[in-house]
Amino acid sequence: MEKPFILHMLTTAKNLSPFDVNMAMDAGWVSAIPYTNIEASEVQGLVQDAIFSRSAKNLKRTAIFIGGRDTKQAMDMLKIAKRSMVPPFEVSVFADPSGAFTTAAGMVAAVEHELLTKFNTTLEGKNILALGGTGPVGQAAAVISAKAGANVRLIGRQLDRAQSIADLCNSEFGEGEINILAGADSDKAEYIKMADIVFATGAAGIELLSAELIASAPQLKVAADVNAVPPAGIAGIDAMSNGSPIAGSISGAVGIGALAIGNVKYQAQNLLLKRMIHCQKPVYLHFEHAFEVAREYIQSSAK
Repeated sequence: MEKPFILHMLTTAKNLSPFDVNMAMDAGWVSAIPYTNIEASEVQGLVQDAIFSRSAKNLKRTAIFIGGRDTKQAMDMLKIAKRSMVPPFEVSVFADPSGAFTTAAGMVAAVEHELLTKFNTTLEGKNILALGGTGPVGQAAAVISAKAGANVRLIGRQLDRAQSIADLCNSEFGEGEINILAGADSDKAEYIKMADIVFATGAAGIELLSAELIASAPQLKVAADVNAVPPAGIAGIDAMSNGSPIAGSISGAVGIGALAIGNVKYQAQNLLLKRMIHCQKPVYLHFEHAFEVAREYIQSSAK
């Protein structure tokens, strides 16, 4: 009798995300088992309980998902989980805290697609403002974009906070190979004049970029907003926007809304959850892999 597919779902939060549970079950995991309020010190024990309870053959039907709300915690837990494996007793692990990695991947991949199809260019060398960028989605989007060759400035309400998050992104996630800059929200009127791309990744229901600022951006090409709750994070972009022109833009910029981004995010998370089911060798998945599959999904959908 074949063993059922079991996904052990770890989170540092009080509750496991119902969204992630639904995604796991829809991707083919038969059981999605929650472990809440988990601390990093508990990860090794949980992982080794999981890997030693099945034969090496049946471990292919076992995997671990890491949620929570903190990007660094999730990546640290992913690293601990990987170190806790004892080959051939080893399972796949996928980190996606608050869905931030797959959401950011979907947003950046969608922006990249608009750059290519509407402006015949790429992310390489583009100036990006990540508004409300100190949160999980902003952090992941900044790192993904910087690794793709963009010049990224992470904007927050407080410069000190934005600088500390930029430093974290550079050292922890970029491994010292990228240089994300920081900026204060009060200075965005200056930064927007040099921006090619804007990400709005702040709290829902807060406008981060006004129509006036859009009209003052002479080289803006694409703006993306993950906020689905009115008012929009970027004026002129609603949740349904998918590459449509932004009213008032003097540069012919186009916008991408939350539902268009969410569709790519959904597909990326689904594909990575399925990858853990079908892979022959264990995989360790995070924001970079999310961006890879988001890109592939958009490319295949465009054909």
